[in-house]
Amino acid sequence: MAQQVIQLDSEKLSCLICLDLLKDPVTIPCGHSYCMSCIEHCWDEEHGQHETYSCPQCRQSFTPRPVMMKSTMLAELVEEQKKVGLHAVSPDQSFAGPEDVACDFCSGIKVKAFKSCLVCMASYCEQHLQPHYNVAPLKKHKLVEATSKLEENICSRHDEVMKIFCRTDQQCICYLCLMDDHKGHDTVSAAAERAERQTELGVSRQRIQQRVQDREKDVKVLQQRVEAINLSADEAVRDSEKIFTDLIRFIEERRSEVKQQIRSQQKTQVSRAKELEEKLQQEITELQRKDTELEKLSRTEDHLHFLNNYPSLSRLSGSEDLPSMDICTLSLFENMTAALLSEEWTKISLAVSEVDVLLPQAEPRTRAEFMKYSHQITLDPNTAHRRLSLSNRKATLMAADQKYLDHSDRFDERWQVLSREGLTGCCYWEVKWSGTVDIAVAHRDISRTGTGDECGFGYNNKSWSLECNSDSYTFRHNNIDTSISGPQSSTIGVYLDHRAGTLSYYSVSETMTLLHRVQTTFTQPLYAGFWLSDSPGDTAELCELK
Repeated sequence: MAQQVIQLDSEKLSCLICLDLLKDPVTIPCGHSYCMSCIEHCWDEEHGQHETYSCPQCRQSFTPRPVMMKSTMLAELVEEQKKVGLHAVSPDQSFAGPEDVACDFCSGIKVKAFKSCLVCMASYCEQHLQPHYNVAPLKKHKLVEATSKLEENICSRHDEVMKIFCRTDQQCICYLCLMDDHKGHDTVSAAAERAERQTELGVSRQRIQQRVQDREKDVKVLQQRVEAINLSADEAVRDSEKIFTDLIRFIEERRSEVKQQIRSQQKTQVSRAKELEEKLQQEITELQRKDTELEKLSRTEDHLHFLNNYPSLSRLSGSEDLPSMDICTLSLFENMTAALLSEEWTKISLAVSEVDVLLPQAEPRTRAEFMKYSHQITLDPNTAHRRLSLSNRKATLMAADQKYLDHSDRFDERWQVLSREGLTGCCYWEVKWSGTVDIAVAHRDISRTGTGDECGFGYNNKSWSLECNSDSYTFRHNNIDTSISGPQSSTIGVYLDHRAGTLSYYSVSETMTLLHRVQTTFTQPLYAGFWLSDSPGDTAELCELK
């Protein structure tokens, strides 16, 4: 009961403007009491708007402005109340911890701040914030989430709030700086500069998100290659074991050495792949962290905090170029197998001693390197649908059937054509296209009759296809579609490493941009092919590479 009485007295001895215990208490003619500084400041702000002065609580007006005299009795009561020490925090408030922003108006133990005022340059708990909601002059102030960085908004030279951004010197300044050192510079309001930088922030986030997608794609390809390395290494071990068992009396001393050589290569390549994967994952994590910080920065209402922190957060560290991934599958020991099966048994030991477990060359990175594997391909008229007009390496979709002789290899329903040449080893070719075109590779035994999935490029397990049109790319295999993002180009480069099991599509312009890469196992030669859409005039042409 005593606590309730004391609490009631404490509320009666509080200023209704600052909500703290009265300091230099005064009582105005209507009978309400305030801190002298609080009521004087309130009336000072009213003076420029009205000829009368009013009570912030009951709104009674006075003319002229009352003369304030300190209330000795109230002052003594306040002092007694301070001695008792019962000016408690409301139960729904919490004290400020070491990491919290403290209320600048709380006396004694500080309460956690709820908002910061960019005009008053102070932070307030919910109790002391009420005048900013109730007192007319304070309602116009700019409130933001409680922040400990208010000092960053004050000019260290003039002790004024910095509300201007100098584009010439790329820094925030106050109005006195504008009159002095920055006179004649290109300046705008901090709010205007923030709006422009906010747009740049969105672009920065898009670049980061694109980089994350690229790196995730690289990680997936890398994981596929690691699996291929392990499978190829295991197959190599099995083959070498069988051969060495058959020829044990000739090459027993060499078996262990070759096996160790294979495992050493496996260990080295897997180690390199894992190291690169770890770096890519680290970069993804760092990019996602930076994206989160940029997102948080984009929500801040403090323009100056945004401008001070945006330049460092928007910069992307490292190169945007994809890291080199010269990880390839192990060879299948064709040379070694041929030597072991030779009838010249006396030469077996020498042949085995000269065998090295070598990796295929890494996939080229520049167009000049790709050109080393350029392959001249021609189209087979015996496979062309009758709506396709062929000119050696070019196919054009016509409005009417062409005069072709009957042939069992001809596609009778799908508007498709295959190449004459079967492709193995490392091959590179380029296709210039217009309209809507599928650029494909397929097994020779793909079905030629009907409109079913067994005939269409990309709709079965015997073909792989990249569909190109004016605004998008789609990769298709075994009737599974994958949307591909990348720069539009009328020329597509195709790189096949048959032994390594990789098929890569590139957008070709001034630079080579990887669109999509497949990691698989090819069991027979592949043939280049085209499918043209239903618009007469669509073309696909195998470029003549020199």
